[in-house]
Amino acid sequence: MAMSGMRQVAVGLGMIERTPPEAILREGVPSLLHEVPAHRRTAFIELAHWGYGAAAGAAFGLVPARVRGARLTGPVYGVLAWGLFELALAPALDLAHAHRVRPQERLALLVDHAVFGLIVGAPPEADITEAEQGTDDQDRS
Repeated sequence: MAMSGMRQVAVGLGMIERTPPEAILREGVPSLLHEVPAHRRTAFIELAHWGYGAAAGAAFGLVPARVRGARLTGPVYGVLAWGLFELALAPALDLAHAHRVRPQERLALLVDHAVFGLIVGAPPEADITEAEQGTDDQDRS
């Protein structure tokens, strides 16, 4: 959701013409989007984006814990997700994204994917074990 917020700011500032979820639904699988009533399409596109993010976050959980614990793993994972869209998915679906030179848009999307990675990546200081130890100390008093 934080990434979606960043994305809306980038769209509002004119940095992004069409978000990747919107491009996928409008250009890649338009028949799916046409099934949704016109007044609900914006919400459907946003929910689709949250679904992509949830799936990517769940896939991040499959990364071995010792790798996930590294501070840069999350941002690198987010950038790899962006690269997968730019280099594989957009060209495979023949999206306009794949055929335009758009450095400002690519930079905005790269940054919001890095932020996504920061959010899904658990920094080492977020370890809960210390809080549990503090609870044990309170139980003893």
